[in-house]
Amino acid sequence: MRAEYVEAVLDVVELIPAGQVLSYGDIAALLESGGPRQVGSVMSHHGSAVPWWRVIRAAGLPPVCHDAKALVHYREEATALRGETGGERPSWRVDMALARWNPSEPEFDAIDAIAARLHAAVGPAAAPEAGPAAKMSVPRDGLQA
Repeated sequence: MRAEYVEAVLDVVELIPAGQVLSYGDIAALLESGGPRQVGSVMSHHGSAVPWWRVIRAAGLPPVCHDAKALVHYREEATALRGETGGERPSWRVDMALARWNPSEPEFDAIDAIAARLHAAVGPAAAPEAGPAAKMSVPRDGLQA
């Protein structure tokens, strides 16, 4: 994985406010590069220094094998959750409809600058776009759940 891509993913993760989340695919779409698996790989290998718990699976599930640690952070940050978080068999997830981050115009500008830096560093051939559905740099009623 290119260092420029790793840096761009981590830069976007650092922008996600407390109590909010994005899916792996959301981040790939915002960067217009890679996909959920590439973002997941970055987070798995390099994400420990950023708020990793704010990057989750599209269904609202926390990173694999980190649900207990993530739950502590979600409670501290008052992240919207659904389901039962206690008892013998907890079955919960992040409520994506309420917790998915909806960047403001200045935040989109910051994300666009990160994406532009990535694309300038690696060039269009090395940074394939996630596809036409991934055009997220223009606000459209938020990132839909």
